[in-house]
Parts: sequence; structure tokens; C-alpha cells
Amino acid sequence: MDIMKLMQQAQEMQGRLQQIQDELAQRTVTGTAGGGMVTVEADGKGAVRSVKIDPSVVSADDVAMLEDLVTVAVRDAQAKAKALEEAEMGKAAGGMNLPFQLPF
Repeated sequence: MDIMKLMQQAQEMQGRLQQIQDELAQRTVTGTAGGGMVTVEADGKGAVRSVKIDPSVVSADDVAMLEDLVTVAVRDAQAKAKALEEAEMGKAAGGMNLPFQLPF
């Protein structure tokens, strides 16, 4: 294969991967816990944007439960963001059987 063509393809792939990263930052995923009592919105890269807590789960007597629900909701949102990122990056790779792992 022509080395210049290979270099051009690598640059195109790099540009496409950067575009996907930019698009992921604009997307939103939602994680929940406690049947929707705690909701976390994150971007497609997993950065938390907002946390919403149903007032019925706010109890001074059970702060630990609320902390657990927030933790679960954040993890759920981050897992969804990771799955979204993997799906989008997989599309960019176009099903190529690469002899190395892409950095995502």
C-alpha cells in the first residue's frame, strides 16, 4: 500500500475520531436509581451535568441511602456514556479488524 495513502487515511481517521469526541460532549445520557428517585444527566463522555433528587428520599435519618442512590445513578449514567462512546467509535472504525487497540 502506498505510504502517502496510508498516512492520509490515518489523518482522516484521526479527524473522524475527534469529531465523534466533540459530538459525544454534546449528547446526553441519563442514569437513574431508586426507581427514578435519583436522576443523573451526563454528557456522552460521562461528565455529570446535573443531579435531580426526589424530595421523598431526602431524610436526615438516612443520609447513607441517599448517598448510595446518587452513587448508583452516577455509575449508571457513566456506564451509558461509555456504551454510547464505544458504539460511536466502533462505527468510526467501520468494523475494521485492526491489529492494535484504538485509544478508547
